Amino acid sequence: MDIKPIRTPEDHAHARKEIDRLWNTVAKNTPEGDYFEILSVLAHAYDNEHHPMEKPDPIAAIKFRMEQQGLSNKDLQPIIGTRGRVSEILSKRRYLTLEMMRRLHAKLGISMEALARGYKLKTVSTSKKKRSGTVTGKPKQRAQKKAA
Repeated sequence: MDIKPIRTPEDHAHARKEIDRLWNTVAKNTPEGDYFEILSVLAHAYDNEHHPMEKPDPIAAIKFRMEQQGLSNKDLQPIIGTRGRVSEILSKRRYLTLEMMRRLHAKLGISMEALARGYKLKTVSTSKKKRSGTVTGKPKQRAQKKAA
């Protein structure tokens, strides 16, 4: 049971094998249990340094919690607002307000840290606006009459 720093992928692979071997067999407060615990901490530190996980944006956090709790978009209406507002938020066409964040935190238990992270809004392309019948916010007929 020789403990040394984990510096290379090979060191890490060896540590993972040892952790897997000891996983269900060691007792706490024994020399082998201490070895297992220290090795686990070292492997975790190596993972965090060499394979950091990106933190999810607020919308991903909301969708994850919805999936966990079996919630639908409709279930978010009392928290976020109208059906349209829920859709805008979940499709990243509108930012969460501070009040929405507070209610999501209180009702769904999502951390304020996760909800307050920045994220980019998705923009609607010009071609989509034209297909939907508007050009720069004006009804299609009106824009065509002015062009004529």
